[in-house]
Amino acid sequence: MNTMKKLCYLSAAILLSASFASCSNDDNEIVIEQQTPSQVLSSTPWETTGAKDKNGNSVALTDTSVAGYVGFAYFKADGNFVIYGLNDVLRSRGTWSVDPQGKTRTIASLNPDGTAIFTRDVEILVLNRNEFTYRIRPNSSDPSIYYDIIHTKTSHAEPTNGQLTLASTPWETTGAKDKSGNNVALSDANVAGYVGYSYFKANGTFKIFGLNDILRSEGTWSISPDGKKRTLTTPTFTRVVDILVLNETTFTYRITPDAVNNPGVFYDIIHTKVNHNEPL
Repeated sequence: MNTMKKLCYLSAAILLSASFASCSNDDNEIVIEQQTPSQVLSSTPWETTGAKDKNGNSVALTDTSVAGYVGFAYFKADGNFVIYGLNDVLRSRGTWSVDPQGKTRTIASLNPDGTAIFTRDVEILVLNRNEFTYRIRPNSSDPSIYYDIIHTKTSHAEPTNGQLTLASTPWETTGAKDKSGNNVALSDANVAGYVGYSYFKANGTFKIFGLNDILRSEGTWSISPDGKKRTLTTPTFTRVVDILVLNETTFTYRITPDAVNNPGVFYDIIHTKVNHNEPL
């Protein structure tokens, strides 16, 4: 009987303790909020750290079957994403979403003018605060071939050298100034070759059209890690210019026509963000 009494007293004490805990001051309560799949994906940057084939064998991240999916990915809470290579070079940008069940991630890769380059759905295998793994099926006619792309939470900071800014909008040449700060007409022979609509794409390619929408040049582009120089490379020339301003609305660079013999003569070419679709 004494044993039964002790058990009854112990049960009562446990119940009283639980009761006190549930009646504790609201300020001291610990509330664990359940995140949605979208919130989990946007909670951290992700780094591609592995890949496996359909047999579970590891695949080198340099393998052509998976290399196009490798990098640092930033899925932002506003629905935009940006992906950089492991060398911090911009690879893709656009919009993203995850279905409420966390089964499918969708991205739409965008051109500077907002038109879509491609839309891609992938099957999510793992999505938690530390790992994001999805499955790709590169051959739509043979779904039995697939690769699992593994990403791990990372603290790697997004590059801030202006690549994303340059690739996020078309640019129109709206002004030019000489070394004294005087306005130069865009038809002036000293600057006319730099005037037009520019489209710097996130995949590292560019096209520049005249203000009459006629293609003038195309090739590849890059920005130096410190954000101070932009380089264009085409089949006929390579041009490096000093970046003076690069923000959400303005892109200004300096050209020095004869940097070797006359470095004191230069022109600043001013571009402004514009809503102008890339000519087809």
